[in-house]
Amino acid sequence: MRPSISSWARSIDDAEREPRRRLSARVRRQGHGGAADRAATVSHEAGGALTDALDRAAGWISDRIMAEVAEVLGLTPAYVKGVVTFYTMYHQHPVGKNFVQVCTTSPCNICGAEAVMKALLEQTGAEDAGATSPDGKWTIVEVECLGACGFATPILVNDDFLENVTPEKVPEIVKKYR
Repeated sequence: MRPSISSWARSIDDAEREPRRRLSARVRRQGHGGAADRAATVSHEAGGALTDALDRAAGWISDRIMAEVAEVLGLTPAYVKGVVTFYTMYHQHPVGKNFVQVCTTSPCNICGAEAVMKALLEQTGAEDAGATSPDGKWTIVEVECLGACGFATPILVNDDFLENVTPEKVPEIVKKYR
């Protein structure tokens, strides 16, 4: 038997449950309008907050959780999966304690992103981009753009934005987050 939304929601801190309470109230006020109306009302503010709370609860969002979110919002599971797969801050599988995003677009590649990525993989023990290190502490991924082309190579370590990263700076960065 599948646990109810309320049973697993109890495992989330009160501060993280608050967005879900607001979401439920908005859905009730919205009534029985079409899915597009409900999506327009809740998906950006409340839906995003709920998905973020769910992501923080386990560190990743399983297909089961996405289905439950869809049920609460009155949306299709495909719509919720589309939101989760679009944003890089949501994970569909367990990731390391430190989630590192390396910008590998053309400007950053010209400035050494490939060497930064190689240094990160070597220093953390992660086998390849997208893989988690054997100790479970690091997941290193390539991302399309972090919006800091003038400060290449930028990386995002968890919620910390670092600019002008070079292979020489990587050991100190890894030491800081270890």
